[in-house]
Amino acid sequence: MKTTNIESRKRIASLFLIFVALIGALFVRFFWIQVVRGDELAKQALDNRMREIPVKAKRGILYDRNGRELAISVSTDSIYVNPAEIKKAGEEEKTARELAAVLEMDEEKVLSLITSNSSFVWLKRQVDFNVSQQLKELKIDGIGFHEESRRYYPKGTLACHILGISGTDHTGLDGIDLYYEKLIGGQDGKIVIEHDAAGRQIPEAVHRYVSPTEGSDVVLTLDETIQYIVERELDKIVEARQPKAACAIVMDPKTGEILGMASRPNFDPNNYNDFPAKNRRNFAVNNAYEPGSTMKIVTASAAMEEQLVSSQDRFNCPGYIKVGGHRISCSDTVHGHQTFSEVVEHSCNVGFINLGLKMGIDTYYRYLTAFGFGAKTGIDLPGEATGIVMKESQVKQINLATMSMGQTNAVTPIQLVTAASAIANGGALMKPHLLKKVLDGDGNVQKVVEPVKAQQVISKETADELCLILEGVVLNGSGRNAAVEGYRVAGKTGTAQKVGEDGRYLKSEYVASFLGFAPADDPQLVCLVVVDAPKGYPYYGGWVAAPVFKEIISDSLRYLGVPRTVMEEKEEKTPSVAVPDVINLPIDEGIKSLQNAGLNAQVQGEGDVIWGQVPKAHASVKRGSRVVVYLSAVSEQSGQGKVTVPDLEGKSIKEVARILSQLGLHLAPDGYGLAFEQDLAAGQQVSVGSTISVKFQPLE
Repeated sequence: MKTTNIESRKRIASLFLIFVALIGALFVRFFWIQVVRGDELAKQALDNRMREIPVKAKRGILYDRNGRELAISVSTDSIYVNPAEIKKAGEEEKTARELAAVLEMDEEKVLSLITSNSSFVWLKRQVDFNVSQQLKELKIDGIGFHEESRRYYPKGTLACHILGISGTDHTGLDGIDLYYEKLIGGQDGKIVIEHDAAGRQIPEAVHRYVSPTEGSDVVLTLDETIQYIVERELDKIVEARQPKAACAIVMDPKTGEILGMASRPNFDPNNYNDFPAKNRRNFAVNNAYEPGSTMKIVTASAAMEEQLVSSQDRFNCPGYIKVGGHRISCSDTVHGHQTFSEVVEHSCNVGFINLGLKMGIDTYYRYLTAFGFGAKTGIDLPGEATGIVMKESQVKQINLATMSMGQTNAVTPIQLVTAASAIANGGALMKPHLLKKVLDGDGNVQKVVEPVKAQQVISKETADELCLILEGVVLNGSGRNAAVEGYRVAGKTGTAQKVGEDGRYLKSEYVASFLGFAPADDPQLVCLVVVDAPKGYPYYGGWVAAPVFKEIISDSLRYLGVPRTVMEEKEEKTPSVAVPDVINLPIDEGIKSLQNAGLNAQVQGEGDVIWGQVPKAHASVKRGSRVVVYLSAVSEQSGQGKVTVPDLEGKSIKEVARILSQLGLHLAPDGYGLAFEQDLAAGQQVSVGSTISVKFQPLE
């Protein structure tokens, strides 16, 4: 009996101890939860009950320099769903079918969204007003509407590469909208709402609204009218020549402000997903290419600044030059004896290579760096390329030679137009920019962007002299198609072979360009036009890009009200010489006689003896002019019939001579290169044996 009582007491004591232990454990757990982790768990519980709905800030407006709206934000509804409420109604499939029909979405996708385990799901963002109204009329429980701002570009494709795009979440993805995201985007707000365990809003529960801060408005340097002119002319050349890409930039050389910039292909920023991603690439800023002869302005300015050459220094061009065992030819002809001004006008490779070699690698690279090549200009657009400049330590004489004429190195269009602006601005290199002013919501000016002078690259005297020389390119050289009536225009053409994927130059693809400014004596605008791989012939910069430049500059100057220049007759700078009589002379002796007189010979026909010449002997012509000598007899057939004058525009001297000789007509050439003017109009009837006077302009 005693033993039994002792065992019972032991059992009772054990149970009591276990009970005490459990109570102690519960107390410890209670203390741990309520005291130690109380604040943390309370916060988690609150977070579970609270739902945050983001409220996007309204993006700032983008204006052109005259206050015209280029990008704005408009209100639109975004549709969200509370799946718990949808499930409670028990008509998920019917609801999915109705929603899919109105929103034009896949029914299965809608069903998966409205039956998910989340408490908040976006169904579709930024829908049209009519779509929103149709959904509201359906009165479906669990469907909510949240007002958001959507970026809208009222001018459509105009300046699309500059303005950029804004995504569904109302953040900038490209262009100005991306570059100045912090400035334009503002700061988002939010709505905080308390829900129960089933995900339903609790009436009269905690609601909190954090208002967003609207973004600042921005005034750009762009001029909508000039931008329209630029894009209009680019569209014309794209339609006519179907290039792979094209771009044009108009810049104020005194301030570095970009007044117009466009690239092709383009896109509509309102519906950017409807266009290939490559269309959003800004050729003017993101692409590098070998500039060709437009780069010769750098060689010329450096040589003049170093006092290695003056405008009247004389050069001799035999049609080629040998550098380190390599033979480099001129673009189209033997230029013979010429002044430095004529070297620039004729875009003579031999002359520029001689200058580059005379300058040396160190000096040439010093000016490359000073003009900003091989580095970003700092323009306020994303993705700017640096170009490609060969390492100075790896440069050999042949590389320096090709650089001097615009090959080997690659530049971006914005780099090249900035460098040209320095020459147009008295040697002062200005930093290019697109931001002009920042405004607050009430239109008050918060910030004004002042022009930034990067450095003085060359002296004003050198710049002014080079401007006059470049004016000769438009008056007498390959840039005749860029001439604008009533204004003095300076510029340089460029035609560069494209480099293929294997690193070799392509035989059938070229980049045609023209770089110039006006008025030449007081430049107000600098413009660069680049056309990548135009189809058809001629493909030269003077024929493809120069006419585009002409229309852009002509309309822009008139729009800005720049006074027209009173054109004065200029004194004849090039001395005249008498054409020697070379008829009946052996070909070698005749050519030598012409060269001694400072004239260039163009040989037509076959044979050893000269039978005829144009111009005739003793005629007075400019030194450096072309004299055509015929090695076969030209029969006089005047009065033996009529022929129709052909259209000779764009054809070389050889082609023109061949066409006319087949018709029994004689050629009286003026200049060299490609035909751009003939005294007798195409389609006119003339007698066999008549002479047709044709003017030619250089290819480069």
